[in-house]
Amino acid sequence: MVRLPYFIARRYFLSKQKKNFINIISWLSMTGVAFSTAALIVVLSVFNGLESLIRSLYTSFDPQIKIEAAQGKSFELTPAMLQQIKEIEGVEIVSEVIEDYTYVRYRDADMVAIVRGVSANFIDQNRFSGHMVQGNFALWRDSVPLALIGAGVQATLSVALEEDMHALQIFYIKNAKAGVTNPASLYNRRAIRPGGVFAIEKNYDENYIFVPLEFMNDLLNYGNKRTSLEIKAKAGVPTEALQATLRQTLGSGFMVRTNEEVHQDLYRLLKLEKLFTFLALSLLIAVGSINIFFSLLMLAIDKKKDVSILFALGARPSLIMRIFLAEGALISGLGATIGLVAGGAICWAQDRFGLVGMGMENAIVSAYPVKMRWSDFAATAAVIVAFTLTVSYYPARLAARNFTTRLL
Repeated sequence: MVRLPYFIARRYFLSKQKKNFINIISWLSMTGVAFSTAALIVVLSVFNGLESLIRSLYTSFDPQIKIEAAQGKSFELTPAMLQQIKEIEGVEIVSEVIEDYTYVRYRDADMVAIVRGVSANFIDQNRFSGHMVQGNFALWRDSVPLALIGAGVQATLSVALEEDMHALQIFYIKNAKAGVTNPASLYNRRAIRPGGVFAIEKNYDENYIFVPLEFMNDLLNYGNKRTSLEIKAKAGVPTEALQATLRQTLGSGFMVRTNEEVHQDLYRLLKLEKLFTFLALSLLIAVGSINIFFSLLMLAIDKKKDVSILFALGARPSLIMRIFLAEGALISGLGATIGLVAGGAICWAQDRFGLVGMGMENAIVSAYPVKMRWSDFAATAAVIVAFTLTVSYYPARLAARNFTTRLL
């Protein structure tokens, strides 16, 4: 008795008789659901791929945990404080950072850039692995300081790494006092040779230069002050747990933020875009479901004779409702299955073969990144089930009501 509604619904859908208008609408409804489902899976997977790509880029540039002053742009770093942080369980590397805006000149070109001075163990964090496009990932060469510059900085200044005749001239404006007449006393200037070029993300590539901490300290005359500390956690140590320990150790005078929190606005924006895209494409599934509604409505009117026969055989109104609900589930279920499989196959092919390119010469990746998640498949299936139940209920109730009217 449990399988009877599905048996009858399958007979209605797969009837070998000449196809009428109702059958055509049913197949079109199934096709619409399949197409909409596949499109939704593909678009959501592309959003997942872009989010993963952005996270990997920001993880390469920014640390797992960043410590900054709660007020002001710098803080005093004592040897005791540094040792205390290093001794915290789970901390693998603590890199000291001095960062500020500077004026940079190379031969006849100039620009304003962000120069980040980092301690020698920054190299050990290996965050730039795979992002060096020219030169070496090193801050020193035989006791000579080197600068790592972004690809955009290199293009703006026309920097030639192979040329040893010219160096980067970095200027830092000092706090000028009234009555100063010598312009040279208004700024500090230091020279450093470029040793490597990195390419991570356009905003970083066009603005950042990395130099040794000692060079930056000499340029800014910061002494023991630092603008931030960058923490790398040991393998297997949860970042959130280490963050909580650092906050407890350092107190309220410091901000301890994870990479996720540093870029939380961007990640939140990506999630909102994905959500609204999901809602917008769900309307396509809703359109396909409306076709199911009209298909079932006409089927309920067309099958009055069959309902009478079922009544004569002892059927109850609940059975009639289940038959038409099963018909709606059959149409949407087949469409959803085809759409989910097709969407997954398209995403797999894009990930494996890169079928659709980014269409940009200097793109970070050549093809659109995709990443499938079971949660997207589950959410899409849930939307289809909700729409199907909603649009199938009235035609099923209409068929049962016609049955009840005949019964009376």
